[in-house]
Formats: sequence, structure tokens, C-alpha cells
Amino acid sequence: MKLILLGAPGAGKGTQAERLSRRLGLAHVASGDLFRQAQDRGTQLGLLAKRYMEKGMLVPDEITIKMIEERISAPDCKRGFILDGFPRTVNQAKALDSAMEKRGADIDKVLYIEVSSEELVRRLSGRWICRACQTPYHILSSPPKMAGKCDRCGGELYQRPDDSEETARKRLDVYFSQTTPLIEYYRTQGKLAEVDGQGNIGRVERDLLGVIEGVQTGGR
Repeated sequence: MKLILLGAPGAGKGTQAERLSRRLGLAHVASGDLFRQAQDRGTQLGLLAKRYMEKGMLVPDEITIKMIEERISAPDCKRGFILDGFPRTVNQAKALDSAMEKRGADIDKVLYIEVSSEELVRRLSGRWICRACQTPYHILSSPPKMAGKCDRCGGELYQRPDDSEETARKRLDVYFSQTTPLIEYYRTQGKLAEVDGQGNIGRVERDLLGVIEGVQTGGR
């Protein structure tokens, strides 16, 4: 299975990607992690990406897609993978399609976790993150057992400056302006499945699994 998981910031995409990865035995390929890992290893692509990021510039698509190609060629992706955070634009999606075609493969399904803008703002503006392991928490829906400390590693929790309500709304405006055409692109291909992301984590996971099982049994 080769899957793409789409969702706005705060939709729970990363959490669901991790859960599906463990449940299905698929590699979780997160674009943000790829940049960090490539830089840590000092690869040529990682160093190129770092130059752009240090200047506050977006990493060009050609570098990002090469990193994705490199990652999905790894042994742990032979059984399949879940792409998380990529593609973000139609141009990236087309580049991914071309890369997959060269490999004689295709994306099986694109899962879009749909959450209302107001709910996304509520989630984003109450989010706290562990400095050490990046585990996310929320002061209302998933608070830590001990205030200010990560349950997983004991690291310090902090709130990013861009998690204010005003900044959250701006982030979402940018996301939807980029992603709406992308969603239509995959809908036209007949690959898109929209899943309600406003339930609890377990229910959203079950709904996603239901879609995936339909693809595995020959449905679209």
C-alpha cells in the first residue's frame, strides 16, 4: 500500500500516520523528518536543503522530491509507505506521480482528514510541544499528566509563538490556499477519500482503516 495522508495543521495527521504505520506495517515518511535526518547525516541533499532553510526560504520542489524518492527507495518502504506532509502543492503531486511512474508504481489512496476551521484554531492555539521528542499535547483535549513535562520522555513542554489564535488563522489560510487545488487534483484522479477528523483519535483511525481496507479488497 502506498498512501498519502493530507490534513491541515491541527487535524491530527501526524498522530494518525504513526498509528496507521504501526497497525499496517508501513513506513511513515514525514517530510519534516526527512529534512532533519538528511541534515544530521550530512547528505548532499540535506546540505542543500539546509542552505535554503537557514535563509528562511522554502526548499525547492526538485530537492524535496529527490529526498522523497531517496526515502521511498529504502528497504523499509518495500511493503509500502504513508507520506505525511508531502505533497503540499499540485506541482509537487505531479512530480511525485512522475517519480512513481518511473518506478512502475502508483499511489493507491489519498486520505484527507477533514476538520472545520474553528476546530483547527481551537486545537492549534492550545497546543504545547515537548522540546526533546516533539510529542504534542493540548491543554484541553490531551494535557500532560504533569504540567509542563512530557509524559513520554520528561522533557520540557513549550508553546510555539505561531500557536496563537491570530497566527493559527494565518497558517490555515496559507494551507487551504495551497491544498484546495491539491485536493481537487486527487479527487479528479479518483484517489481521494475524505474522513471526518473531528471525532476522537480511535474513531478517526477506524474510519481511515475502513477506507484502506476497501482499497485492499479492490474498491476505490
